Amino acid sequence: MILSGTALDSPSPDLSLREVAYFSMEIALSPALPTYSGGLGMLAGDTLRSAADTAAPMVAVSLAHRAGYFRQKLDAVGQQTETDVPWSPEKTLPPASQTVTITMQGRAITIRAWRFDVTGVTGHIIPVFLLDTDVEGNDPYDRRLTDHLYGGDTYYRLCQETILGIGGMTLLHALGCQPDVYHMNEGHAALLALALLEDQLKGAPLNTATEANVAAVRRQCVFTTHTPVPAGHDKFGLDQMVQVLGRDRAAALEATGCLHDNLLNMTYVALRFSRYVNGVAMQHGKVSQLMFPDYKVHAITNGVHAATWLAEPIQQLLDSEIPEWRIDNQYLRSVYGIEPDRIAACHNKGKQRLFDTVAKRTGVQFNPSVLTLGFARRVATYKRASLLLQDPVRLAKIAEKIGGLQILYAGKAHPADNAGKGLIRDVFTEAAHLRSPFLKILYLENYDWDLGAQLTQGVDVWVNTPRRPYEASGTSGMKAALNGVPSLSILDGWWIEGCAESVTGWAIEDAETEAMEAESLYTKLESAIAPLYANPTAWARMQQHCVAMNGTFFNTHRMLRQYFTNAYFPQSASTKGSAVSPILTPDSQPAPVHEHVLV
Repeated sequence: MILSGTALDSPSPDLSLREVAYFSMEIALSPALPTYSGGLGMLAGDTLRSAADTAAPMVAVSLAHRAGYFRQKLDAVGQQTETDVPWSPEKTLPPASQTVTITMQGRAITIRAWRFDVTGVTGHIIPVFLLDTDVEGNDPYDRRLTDHLYGGDTYYRLCQETILGIGGMTLLHALGCQPDVYHMNEGHAALLALALLEDQLKGAPLNTATEANVAAVRRQCVFTTHTPVPAGHDKFGLDQMVQVLGRDRAAALEATGCLHDNLLNMTYVALRFSRYVNGVAMQHGKVSQLMFPDYKVHAITNGVHAATWLAEPIQQLLDSEIPEWRIDNQYLRSVYGIEPDRIAACHNKGKQRLFDTVAKRTGVQFNPSVLTLGFARRVATYKRASLLLQDPVRLAKIAEKIGGLQILYAGKAHPADNAGKGLIRDVFTEAAHLRSPFLKILYLENYDWDLGAQLTQGVDVWVNTPRRPYEASGTSGMKAALNGVPSLSILDGWWIEGCAESVTGWAIEDAETEAMEAESLYTKLESAIAPLYANPTAWARMQQHCVAMNGTFFNTHRMLRQYFTNAYFPQSASTKGSAVSPILTPDSQPAPVHEHVLV
């Protein structure tokens, strides 16, 4: 199978004109490629899709992940098991024109890459290079290093991050690509700074690096941190650092202040070598600033790629009424010129499609006229998947009072996260104990791109219950809002910015205990959400508000503009007055890629 838009013999764009290199351990490029695990990869993919739509001068680097993340299987009691998702880059993607060799673990390792072209609405291409060490002549252990996303032990992970950072840098330079800006999407890519430092020294030993050399690297680097959860910040022992990177590189990292608590901390490597650091929502920026008080932390709120996540019926409606929305998402505000019942009718088609999928997967029939809640995301303890079920008796009474309630769950726990797996079993257990004809609860297995899209397009209310302040952003709720789906959520992450109470959704009130937060959730569900849902005209108006107010802002077109203006080329923005050129129309040509602009 050859993926659409990436012919095996297609020429690569002129990489010498690409001014921003985007590095990410995972990127969701296509539903057919298992090169992502969840929100981080989806954000990366949406960023590049917006870059392609807006003719941004970018290139991207990730790993091939030949074995994927994993396919989830749930048994009757919710016990998760995992299997690989293998794919063959050789049969799917064209190769890069270069291979490179780096030194790691005291030996040479050859790296090749496969190219995936992200093509925008005007034909502009963002080439993504997926690094692959399964090369004849490499040590057998090394050949497997790019197979499993977030797999293996910490040694395996440090090897992967060395390949991504140092190998990715080496490949870009071999391809004639010398960007002005290197964007590290999380700390996994931070070792690219070492390669930049070596480039600065032009062959001189690393121990001769000066603060001026470090400052030169800093001028080239931008870093986005995505989580306040400690497990999200990779740390490695000093012995592993020396084994993988060698004594010279290890000594350079120590000398430049990249160790923290006597560990190699990839977040601190990125902080030390970046001139611009940002969190992924305003609140997350504040939380990150408290975590890293010695560094200035900005905030650029995440978004999602509208054309990827909008249901087809809504896309068709927008194409007929406001076709400019595909290039300029600010036009989504113009849905106020479309009758709300037309938006509601589009959502009802998405709801029926979702329920058809539910029936096909499980044999359970859901009723399209019944209020349906959705909860789907990576399963981690701080996300509290079972908060909605904290008082099952109360929930059953509410369901009976309002004439029925349906709840759809989905989400994967990392294979090593036993606590997360326990949360899935908890949901199964509670659902099995609830014997109410008015309440249906299903947990759908193997949460992936397609299921995530159908859920955010088809449920009536999106539920999110993280423990504050650990929700950095929460892009699934943004996808729901684009489709006219309001959220019922804890005020954390993006929802602090997106919640207009009873207009775009509802806030679960902060409280001292989980029981009190669950009480707030139940009260809003019973007293505010259900009565509004019973009024189709008022509910359609809320759906319209969600698209117009939240869809207009929480998209990657806007987000990427802010990266270009605030992070990538702030001096260009200040001297030109704006880093944004006039918006493309569907018939116009992309801006020249050598300009510091987004269109």
